[in-house]
This record gives sequence, C-alpha cells and structure tokens, in this order.
Amino acid sequence: MVTEITQGIKVSVETEYQPAYSSPSQYHYVFTYRITIENQSEYTIQLMRRHWHIFDAGFSRREVEGEGVVGQQPVLEPGQTHQYVSGCNLKSGIGKMVGTYQMERVVDGSRMQVNIPEFTMIAPIRLN
Repeated sequence: MVTEITQGIKVSVETEYQPAYSSPSQYHYVFTYRITIENQSEYTIQLMRRHWHIFDAGFSRREVEGEGVVGQQPVLEPGQTHQYVSGCNLKSGIGKMVGTYQMERVVDGSRMQVNIPEFTMIAPIRLN
C-alpha cells in the first residue's frame, strides 16, 4: 500500500492483479485498485474531479480526467473515510498510475488539488 497526505487529506492505494480477467497472450492485463480517502482536516470536503496519468511500459501514456470517482462525488466530514474500487488494463503487464483529485471545501467553495500517490501494477508472470 502507498499513502500520501495533502492538506490533511490522506489518500491510500492498494492494487491487485486480476488473472481471471487477463489474457497475457493477447497483451491484456487487468488490475484493480482500492482507494481510501480519509479527511484528516478540520473542513468538510467534496471530491469534485479526478485526473490520472497512466503509464504502460513500452506503450503510450494515457490521461483520464472527469467528474468524481466511479460515478460519485463523495462528501467527507472531518474524520470520515470514503473507499472505492476501480480498474485499469495494461498491454505490457507492467505500469504505474499517479494523479490528483480536485476537492472543494464545502464551507467556502475553495478548491484544492490533492495528490494521489504513484503506484505500480505488475503482473506476477512479468516478474520471471
């Protein structure tokens, strides 16, 4: 697990290779990642947007950007946690992701960028 804290917002990521949904012979490797967002600040916040950079070893870099996460724009009171699971497919079986969330303080509408720590995805078969 990797973790980063930005302005009192703690973001942790755990990854898992999904062999049942992958097909290495067809250059298709599927990973899931579980994100935990913990509001350690004194303000109520809302996750508004996400921005990802996806690096696939030997292939082109991708960017994904949009509203919320998995169809939600969660509001977190101080001390609250939000967790979700999403996925990523790679052609090489080795890659990494890094990004940011745009959060808004509910009290005054001010926005801030919260870092999502860089994490790697490596299919076990690629380690040999």
